[in-house]
Amino acid sequence: MASEPVARAVAEEVGRWGSMKQTGVSLRYMMEFGSRPTERNLLLSAQFLQKELPIRIARRALELESLPFGLSRKPAILKVILGEWSVNKVRDWYLDSFRDIRYFPEVRNRNDELAFTQMIKMIKVRHNNVVPTMALGVQQLKNEQYRTRKIPTAFDEIHEFLDRFYMSRIGIRMLIGQHVALHDPDPEPGVIGLINTELSPIQVAQAASEDARSICLREYGSAPEIDIYGDPTFTFPYVSSHLHLMLFELVKNSLRAVQERYMNSDKDVPPVRIIVADGAEDVTIKVSDEGGGIPRSGLPRIFTYLYSTAKNPPDMDCPSEGVTMAGYGYGLPISRLYARYFGGDLQIISMEGYAFETSLSIDLGRKPRADEIWISFSMPLPLARMRKIEEEGDWSGRTGKAFQC
Repeated sequence: MASEPVARAVAEEVGRWGSMKQTGVSLRYMMEFGSRPTERNLLLSAQFLQKELPIRIARRALELESLPFGLSRKPAILKVILGEWSVNKVRDWYLDSFRDIRYFPEVRNRNDELAFTQMIKMIKVRHNNVVPTMALGVQQLKNEQYRTRKIPTAFDEIHEFLDRFYMSRIGIRMLIGQHVALHDPDPEPGVIGLINTELSPIQVAQAASEDARSICLREYGSAPEIDIYGDPTFTFPYVSSHLHLMLFELVKNSLRAVQERYMNSDKDVPPVRIIVADGAEDVTIKVSDEGGGIPRSGLPRIFTYLYSTAKNPPDMDCPSEGVTMAGYGYGLPISRLYARYFGGDLQIISMEGYAFETSLSIDLGRKPRADEIWISFSMPLPLARMRKIEEEGDWSGRTGKAFQC
């Protein structure tokens, strides 16, 4: 454990870096820069990350100090017991990562760059369980509020924090993953780091559908069919893993709704439908089902992290390593953040008693920009010093208020 003077010095360093302005990176720039992964470009990339990552990580560490409603003190945020292993609280993961990068020697040459790359790979692995760990903490908070009947009028602060937190996490993992992937000595044709310049949305939809159906089959013993419509020859540049994650979550939700509605029915089970459309500005992917929809009163909550339609959410004390059909209510809000990260969006339409439809829009970059998006909300009091930086606007010229939702 670090001595008190060292801990104080780290805290001061985190505060200083957390007040700095972060730099956005566009999908197009990542492709152009990554198309020439020379030693010089990899060195420049590492030098940029050595300055950029501490800013992003410090901001999240600062916010984790003062979450609303005592969320910082929930057991899942403090530690998670996995077998006999005690995992450090989420904030400490961020502080450890901040220290690793800040105290790494300045990257000056090829050997430094390779060592730095290995170090940030380890950081990415360290943060693999951040989402389920935070989800457990939120569920513990939700259950406590209901148990004590101390239900706040709104959980807006938590929702806003989690949107900021997870959007930042997407950005950090994208920057690290892209840099690491550029070291692949034998990349697939058309692939630049994490970006597939010739991504087929039909193929990704097929793969995501197969994965979602396998989960449904495991949970229920059967699964609705999935019909996919669109031009199989159409491609566009995008991050394959991002699209797969979003479609997997959307299809999984639809499969569960249809399966639970028709499992004891003699009627024919209607298929889940996926339609891919190539527009002038966006790729639009619609996932629709006849699973009964949800009530209109539930629509305002569907993108919050405290809402789930699952009848039996996962056991908080025994987190499962496997993927389930439903649980924490994170599928839609996280998917919307992935969609918005490069300028897209995710919208829903519900017809209670009949159908549910999600529409995923992905910016094709044919208009002026398809850039990394940041979400800025009102900050907890300890972060007031960051407010001015957020509200002055990011590198794109948009103000923080423009991204409030």
